[in-house]
Amino acid sequence: GDIGPEAGMPVMEGKCALFKEFADVDAFPICIRSKDVDELVRTIYLISGSFGGINLEDISAPRCFEIERRLKELCDIPVFHDDQHGTAVVVAAALLNALKVVKKSIGGVRIVISAGSAGTAIAGHLASLGAKDIVMVDRFGILSRTDASLSPAHSELAKRTNPGLLVGGLSDAMRDADVFIGVSAPGIVSKEMVASMNKDAIVFPMANPTPEIMPDEAKEAGARIVGTGRSDYPNQINNVLAFPGIFRGALDCRAVCINEEMKAAASTALADFIPECELNEENIIPSALDKTVAYSVAAAVAEAARRSGAARA
Repeated sequence: GDIGPEAGMPVMEGKCALFKEFADVDAFPICIRSKDVDELVRTIYLISGSFGGINLEDISAPRCFEIERRLKELCDIPVFHDDQHGTAVVVAAALLNALKVVKKSIGGVRIVISAGSAGTAIAGHLASLGAKDIVMVDRFGILSRTDASLSPAHSELAKRTNPGLLVGGLSDAMRDADVFIGVSAPGIVSKEMVASMNKDAIVFPMANPTPEIMPDEAKEAGARIVGTGRSDYPNQINNVLAFPGIFRGALDCRAVCINEEMKAAASTALADFIPECELNEENIIPSALDKTVAYSVAAAVAEAARRSGAARA
């Protein structure tokens, strides 16, 4: 919640410890006492020359979108909102491997995503990897370009999703879907919703600490593969698998940004970390505690930066 900079500092210090522990990246926690977009952008830009990259953390939507966009325009170092893009990278890796297990292609499945800052980034990232049928749902229902009441941000998102022009609520979206990705609120998915999905359904309820549906309930309802953000269930989808390696790779090649090619490379490297012969319903993503993961991700990210022209070294 909105706890202020002092109370938020321990979390930011923890994030810095993860950067150091998993990728030997020196990070410094800076908490700013402002919610004003202009003040935040100006403050971060003014100190950006002291750093090799900026990881934005715990900035609420919709401010996070504009802050990131403006800082990317102003700064010549990577600017990365982990809540959005780190989540998207790890979710994509888990989904790529889950699809291998159920023998489906990313371009041939219907993916339902709960909306919000992370949901929006996940949708964009999956689309860049080949997903063609993505349905976004917020607390008011399915986002559709036929709905004239949508906000400008949601209207733009609706133009790029829901090709079947579905209407209704979450239960309508999940009927005959192949994948559900939840980054929203606890307990909003019922067993009946999961049971209405296609055979070999993939369900990623990632609200923390209480997911949209508990993994055992999702399995009972017919889901074949379940992944959550929790460490006490198989297939923990955790951002620590992404952000340390992404920044290590970006810093190693002195990248000017973290672009789509670099994020795609991170997702692919994460997915490929598990040999196909070892993939199964409860092993689709590396362990969040595996300290070798970050360096595989870093190498892939640095190579993608060089190929795409984002690297300076």
